[in-house]
Amino acid sequence: MKIRFSHLWPLLVFVIVIVNVVSSCAKMGNPDGGWYDETPPQVIGAEPEEKGINVNSRKIKILFNEFIKIENATDNVIVSPPQLEQPEIKAAGKRILIELKDSLKSNTTYTIDFSDAISDNNEGNPLGNFTYSFSTGDRIDTLEVSGNVLEAENLEPVKGILVGLHPVADSLKTGSSVLDVDSVFRKQPLLRVSRTDSRGHFVIKGIAPGAYRVFALQDMDGTYTFSQKSEKIAFNHEIFVPSFKPDVRQDTIWSDSLHIRSITPVHYTHFLPDDIMLRAFTELQTDRFFLKTERKQANRFDVFFSYGHAELPTIKGLNFNAEDAFVVEPTEKKDTILYWLRDTTLVNQDTLSVEMTYYATDSLGELQLKTDTLEILSKDPYAKRMKKLADEHKEWKKKQEKAAKKGIPVDSVMPVKHLDLKWNAPSELAPDQNISVTFTTPLALADTSKIRLYSKIDTLWYEAPYEFRPMKNAHRTYELLGEWRPEVEYSLEVDSAAFTDIYGLTSNKLKQGFKVKSLDSFSSLIFTFEGMAGKNIIAYLLDKGGNTIKTATTTDGAVQFFYIKPGTYYLQMLVDHNGNGQWDTGNYDEDLQPEEVYYYPHAIECKEKWDVTLSWNPKSTPLLHQKPRVLIKQKDEKKKATIKNRNAERARQKGIEYIQGVTGVKL
Repeated sequence: MKIRFSHLWPLLVFVIVIVNVVSSCAKMGNPDGGWYDETPPQVIGAEPEEKGINVNSRKIKILFNEFIKIENATDNVIVSPPQLEQPEIKAAGKRILIELKDSLKSNTTYTIDFSDAISDNNEGNPLGNFTYSFSTGDRIDTLEVSGNVLEAENLEPVKGILVGLHPVADSLKTGSSVLDVDSVFRKQPLLRVSRTDSRGHFVIKGIAPGAYRVFALQDMDGTYTFSQKSEKIAFNHEIFVPSFKPDVRQDTIWSDSLHIRSITPVHYTHFLPDDIMLRAFTELQTDRFFLKTERKQANRFDVFFSYGHAELPTIKGLNFNAEDAFVVEPTEKKDTILYWLRDTTLVNQDTLSVEMTYYATDSLGELQLKTDTLEILSKDPYAKRMKKLADEHKEWKKKQEKAAKKGIPVDSVMPVKHLDLKWNAPSELAPDQNISVTFTTPLALADTSKIRLYSKIDTLWYEAPYEFRPMKNAHRTYELLGEWRPEVEYSLEVDSAAFTDIYGLTSNKLKQGFKVKSLDSFSSLIFTFEGMAGKNIIAYLLDKGGNTIKTATTTDGAVQFFYIKPGTYYLQMLVDHNGNGQWDTGNYDEDLQPEEVYYYPHAIECKEKWDVTLSWNPKSTPLLHQKPRVLIKQKDEKKKATIKNRNAERARQKGIEYIQGVTGVKL
C-alpha cells in the first residue's frame, strides 16, 4: 500500500508544534530567554486540614502545587509542644509527610514550624515562615510572640538556638521569689518552642492567652530543659502577655533593584510583643578536672584542665629529678600550664614519668587534692631529631663540596644556630606606640648593656633613654619604651649575644631605624557615654574587621583616644561591673545576667588633624540595631535573592518593564 508524503505533511507539522510547546514549557530558566521561576510553592491542602480542631491523628499530609524539597528537617523544623521522640518528616513529590511519634495531648494546639526549610524543587524558591497547626480540642490557639537572640558578649545574632515559653501562674506574677519562678526552666520542658534564623530572629506561634516568660536554650541532650552548664542559655524576668491588634504595613513592588513601582497598604494582624530581646551566654565551667597532657615538642609539655586554680599543680619526677627542672608558664586563667624543660638531658628523654598533685572537683562539687601518675611521651622522639640533624649536616657538606669545586671560600664548620626571636619595630611609630620582641623559648639572660637607642637631633645622633621590661600577660614577650618625640628619627642597635635562652642559644645583632610620625598625621576622639557616669566602662576602638585598635577605661562616662591613624572606626563598650577588666558571663542559679555590651551604631570617620567629639546614650538604641552591619560575622542568609535579578536582566534584554512576581511566570 502506498502513502503519499503530501498526506502526512499536516500530521508531521502538528507533531513538531506539540514537541516544541512541551519542550519550551519544560525548560524554566533556559538560556533561550524565558523567565525564571521566582514564585515559591503554595499549599493547596492538608490532611488533617490546616487549623483543624478535634484532631486525633499523628500522621499528617501537606499538599503543594509543585514538587518540593525540605532542607535538613531535623534541625530546621520545630514541633510544639516539643517532641521527646524525633518526629518523621520527609518530602515526597508534591507532598510533605509527617508522623508524630509522641502521644497527642488532649485540648492542645500543635504547631509544626518549617521556617524557610521548604522550597520548590526547580529554582529553590523558599516558602518562607510556613507553619502548620491543628488542635486536639475544640478550639485552636493562634497568638504569637517574636523577637531576637543575640550573643551577650558581642551582640552577634545567634542562629539555630531554641526559644521557648513557660507559663506564669497568676500567683507568680507578683511577689513570688525568683528561684521559684526560675526552677521550671530546669525541671520542666519548654511549653512552646521556635528556633532562631540566621538573623537571630524567632517567632513562637500557637500560644494560648495567658502570661509567659521566654527562655533561649542550646539544647544538648534533647530534654528541652537547662540541664548542663555547657548549654548556651538566655533568660530574664520579664513577663509577657501575648496580644494582637489590626495594623497596616506598606507592601513595596519593585520594578528593579533600584526603582519602586508602587507602594500598597496591606491590612494584617499584628501580634505583640514582637520585640523580645534575649542576651545569650554560656556559663563559666567552674568544675575542675584534669583533661590531658601534650608534648608536641621535645623541650616542653602542656597540662590542660577544664578550669583554672590559683595553686598550680605539683610535679614530682618518677624517672628524673623535677627540682628546678622547669620554666613554668600558666595561662591567665591558669587552666593550661606550659612546662619548659631546662635540662637538655630531659629534652632528649622520650618518656617522662611524673606524679601530679592538683585540685579537682569531687562528686559533691567540692575542690579536693588529687594525685595522678602520668606518662608524658614526646611526639618528636630523640632518634627522629638526631636523624634530622644528620640529614642537615649531609646537605650542608654537599653544598660545601660544590662551593669548593667552584673556588668559593666556605666555613669549615656549619653556621651557628641563633636564638629565634621576632622584633616588632615598624619603620614609622606613633608617639604612644612601643617596640616589642617575642622569643620562642624562655630567656636566661637579657643584657641591656648591649641594647642602645639613638635619636637624631639636627644632624647628630645622641644616645636616648629607654626601658626594657617584660610585657604583662604575654610570656616571652618584652617591650622597649622610649621617650618618643614626634618627627624625630631613632636608631635601635642590638649587639649579638644580647639575649641568651635557657638552652644557651644567643641572639644575632640588629640595627633598625624608624621615625616617629608628626602629630598632624593623627586624629583624636573624645567619646561621652550618656547616663553611664559612676560605672566602670571599658571602651574599644575597632577597625572594620572588628580588631581592637585602642582601649580606654573611665568611671566618669567619657573616654579619650589619641594618635588615631586616619580611617574608619567603630566603638564597642563594656560595663565592667566587677572591675576585673574583662567581660564576665552570667549564672542562672545565681540569677546573674552577663555584663552589658553596647556598640555605637555608626561608623566614626577620623582624619588627619581632626579632633572628633561624640556623645551617645547606649540605651537609646535597641540592641538589635546597634552593632554595625560591617562588624556582624553571622550574615543574613537570604535564599535565591538573585532570581528576581536574573528576571530583571531578562526583561531589560527584551526591552520590557520588569515587575517582581508578575513578569516572572511559571511556564
